Amino acid sequence: MPSMTLRVLLPFEVFVEEAGVASIVVETAHGSFGLLPQRLDCVAALVPGILSFESAGAGEVFLAVDEGVLVKTGSTVVVSVRRALRGEDLAQLRDVVEQQFLMFDDQEQAVRTAMARLETGFLRRFATLRDPRP
Repeated sequence: MPSMTLRVLLPFEVFVEEAGVASIVVETAHGSFGLLPQRLDCVAALVPGILSFESAGAGEVFLAVDEGVLVKTGSTVVVSVRRALRGEDLAQLRDVVEQQFLMFDDQEQAVRTAMARLETGFLRRFATLRDPRP
């Protein structure tokens, strides 16, 4: 039976490397996305959520993952994310995603909003200095 090799990469380590993977399910901005070994090559942007995979050696495995990207080429699937956690309890992993990963995204959005306001204020100020009209 065909299978895939899954690698989950974090910025400074290989978090998971599993051969013999029969299926993978990830979350994207457009909903859940499933992969089987025969699927055509593809790329998907991932949102914070649960990644699950099933293999003969490990059974069904659940990972909480932060945003990232998935690339499938042939029988190899590489997932690159900022953070990931492995767990047995699906409800607990969902809580981790909601409390830690999404909270970080809210903080990042707040910083981006503050920077945009600073840039807008700077541009307005700069425009009034260049324009001699009152």
